[in-house]
Amino acid sequence: MNSQVWWFVTRASGMVAWVLLTATVLWGILLPAKMFPKQRPAWILDLHRWMAGLTIGFLAVHLGSLVADSYLHFSLTGLLVPGQSEYRTWAVALGILAMWLLLIVELTSLAKKHLPRRAWHAVHLFSYAAFMLTSLHGVLAGTDAANPLFLATTIAAVVAVVFATVYRVITRRERGRRVRRLDPTAAAR
Repeated sequence: MNSQVWWFVTRASGMVAWVLLTATVLWGILLPAKMFPKQRPAWILDLHRWMAGLTIGFLAVHLGSLVADSYLHFSLTGLLVPGQSEYRTWAVALGILAMWLLLIVELTSLAKKHLPRRAWHAVHLFSYAAFMLTSLHGVLAGTDAANPLFLATTIAAVVAVVFATVYRVITRRERGRRVRRLDPTAAAR
């Protein structure tokens, strides 16, 4: 077996987890937008949940392969506690913070039925920070950061998430204005 196999698994699983996170965040942003009929099929939300679960799965592979790799020697503390890694300390810390945010979002999503909607939504907004931290982690800690295709993909993903977020905020404000115009008592609620 090639001595670098775990490093290749680490890089590949990190990239796949990031692409899945990007797709999950984009799908989550656009899910409530007026892109879908009022009575949307259940599979639309199920796809969002499935991609989120896959993201966590590939994140686990990413972390496991870092532990298995004999070249960098990551300890569990170095993978779970920000600032404890000897390898690109701050860049790895960004990834660790993103990991914890993602786990908090995923766990609260699994417990959504038992949480107040506002609390769940507030925690779910951590997804934006997790996406940005993960993107920075990939650029600053990843060995593929100098690859033009990797950089172009990262820039495109960040632009897509920012654009979708702006679109969502604008359409939400317009929807709120329309509701207030149609129902003057809505503003008082």
